[in-house]
Amino acid sequence: MISEMKEQVKMTGMDETAENGRPKEQEAEGEQSLASIEPLLDTRIVRAVREMGFEKLTPIQVQAIPYLLEGEDIIGQAQTGTGKTAAFAIPALQKVDPESRNLQTIILCPTRELAMQAADEIRSIAKYMHGVRVLPVYGGQEIRKQIMGLKGTQIIVGTPGRVMDHMRRHTIKLDHVNMVVLDEADEMLDMGFREDMELILGQIPGEHQTALFSATMPQPILEIANRFQKDARLVRVAAKELTISLVSQRYYKVKSQDKDAACIRLLEYYQPRLCLIFCNTKIKVDELAEVLKKAGFQAEGLHGDMSQHQRDVSMGRFRNGSTNILIATDVAARGIDVDDVEVVINYDLPQDIEYYVHRIGRTGRAGKTGRSFTFVSGREIFRIRQIERFCRTTIEEKKLPGAAKVMKAKADKYLNQAWELHEHEDMELMKKYLQRKIDAEECDALELAAAMLKMQIGDKGPEIAVDEYDSRGRDRHGRGERGRRGRGEEGVSRRRRGRGEERTDRGRGSRGEEGADRRRGSRGEEYDGRRRGREEERDGRRAFSFPKKKKKK
Repeated sequence: MISEMKEQVKMTGMDETAENGRPKEQEAEGEQSLASIEPLLDTRIVRAVREMGFEKLTPIQVQAIPYLLEGEDIIGQAQTGTGKTAAFAIPALQKVDPESRNLQTIILCPTRELAMQAADEIRSIAKYMHGVRVLPVYGGQEIRKQIMGLKGTQIIVGTPGRVMDHMRRHTIKLDHVNMVVLDEADEMLDMGFREDMELILGQIPGEHQTALFSATMPQPILEIANRFQKDARLVRVAAKELTISLVSQRYYKVKSQDKDAACIRLLEYYQPRLCLIFCNTKIKVDELAEVLKKAGFQAEGLHGDMSQHQRDVSMGRFRNGSTNILIATDVAARGIDVDDVEVVINYDLPQDIEYYVHRIGRTGRAGKTGRSFTFVSGREIFRIRQIERFCRTTIEEKKLPGAAKVMKAKADKYLNQAWELHEHEDMELMKKYLQRKIDAEECDALELAAAMLKMQIGDKGPEIAVDEYDSRGRDRHGRGERGRRGRGEEGVSRRRRGRGEERTDRGRGSRGEEGADRRRGSRGEEYDGRRRGREEERDGRRAFSFPKKKKKK
């Protein structure tokens, strides 16, 4: 049966002949019925995946599952959201021995959010496989609790730093491991985990199967595959065309130092019932949350430095509407599934175009329309053009609502709420209070109402200037890059761009929030995760170092 499935993949794929020692490559199109692999699987797995709504296999599952069931190594190239987790989870569960209480499968993920998400999906697939235990292990959680949970666990899903920590403590035993999975390998590479991946892979003894999944295939990924895999099959899924429907997309040219004010301006004008705001760093999430709270908004932050309990509380408040603004990083926002989000604000432009699609796809769901607003500073305008080309979409340039328009919107909202209250409540006592005041002051009722409205909505705020920046790299005063460098956040951020998260925390001073955000690293949250991971591992590595050795089957 497996050979028949592989023949089907060949018919839709590429020539299987390996050349120059490169992995054999397959590329399939379309989907395939789940029934085609049911005879190969434990009936308990089939029952669980059908309950999860699986009817058809995604292209990566069509290609990867037959090879993994037969014990072959694979390199799977596919984007996030293509069903990669099930592609390796189903074969891993098919191979696991519930009677053995030894660790049998290790799955490495770049972040704890992804580790938890993958572990949850594997548990769902293993729902009816009594005796199979799946445990996520990651930094930020009490390690003693993890050590207790590791006893009798057959499958662990972990971040490289915490897995190495357990290996150093000998709380993870590798003697019976027969399958290793590297999920989002390029992300782990970007976060600086190459050495960790190689150290972990090099310590697994005996014959075992290695599956590597990655959205891109840079040379270091192929080098890892060449060193730790044997005759690996390269199966790939063509990148999907990224499109966004039912979402009105706009961008605003805003100076870095004006982003907070611009965010407040949009929130006051549109008054969304639920709004998601995306920032590239955890520090900016916290800073913006405080700014919005001081401005009178119900706002919560969501990022990787928060405990699981804190994240659950923030998400619970957002879902039930007690908090209507959630500020998050890209990684922390994975798994957010709320249908009634009306507005998404890109406070920072995402570093990956794919993240832009994931972000604004949080609104415009279930047939409803949504809005997305993106702040652009200086030369970032070129990134907008890249997104438009890649996504085959149009992002309309708009000017921020003026202060007068915002004041009118606030007044309308307050007056409408007051009139709705008038229709449902007894106002006689309030009328007596007002009449008493009018008589005492000998004032006009309209003047009194105007004063009350002014007290409620405040003064008209200042206008926010547009960040003028033409295609030649000049601002509206004709100064080029060199002339403006050092005169604010743009110059600061360029001088320090790419330096990483660690250096930015020292000496942010008053150089501006956006410059500080950019200096934290071009990957935003992922680089934040890298810092956390490196700190977590550093102590352990001083006391313990794996010998480097090549592993070939």
